[in-house]
Amino acid sequence: MTFVKNTETVPGKYPDHYRDEKRIREKYTLLTKLLIEKGFTVTTMESATGGQIASLITDTEGSSSVLKGAFVTYCNEAKIMQGVPAETIEKHTVYSKETAAAMAKACAKTYGADIGIGVTGTMGNTDPVNPENSVPGKVFFAVFFRGKTEAFCTEIPPQPDRLMYKLTAAERIYDRLTAIIGK
Repeated sequence: MTFVKNTETVPGKYPDHYRDEKRIREKYTLLTKLLIEKGFTVTTMESATGGQIASLITDTEGSSSVLKGAFVTYCNEAKIMQGVPAETIEKHTVYSKETAAAMAKACAKTYGADIGIGVTGTMGNTDPVNPENSVPGKVFFAVFFRGKTEAFCTEIPPQPDRLMYKLTAAERIYDRLTAIIGK
């Protein structure tokens, strides 16, 4: 999938931004309906996306039958409190596939969900708490499904605002997740 940087500048408006947001929301409507149809439950542990994935899932009627719950674990301590081993963060850093995988497994275990999604990374900025490990726009995410975890790294080009960083990450997660559960 190619993302086109919006080069048109209209003060306070990003026409492509709203079109992209609508497209991504439509994809999550399809995803939620697919989860309902297949009878799969899902949970998330989100840092970089700040709960955006769970929010997109709940935008569809009937989502309460599939979303078991979600964690927004913005700081390392919150991730650890929810089951991510401190050793994983210490060894691989908070911004890693390993941490995202641990997040996905931990939330799935906590909620007893079929699918766990873990997301960590930075959204166009350097993390002042972890400056040596953060690369602006680099996002790590993982999907736990049927006892297996697949972890990914993606780089998001500059976006007009934080919502579009989150939605862009959400779309990439959607693409991987639908490929995984479609297997």
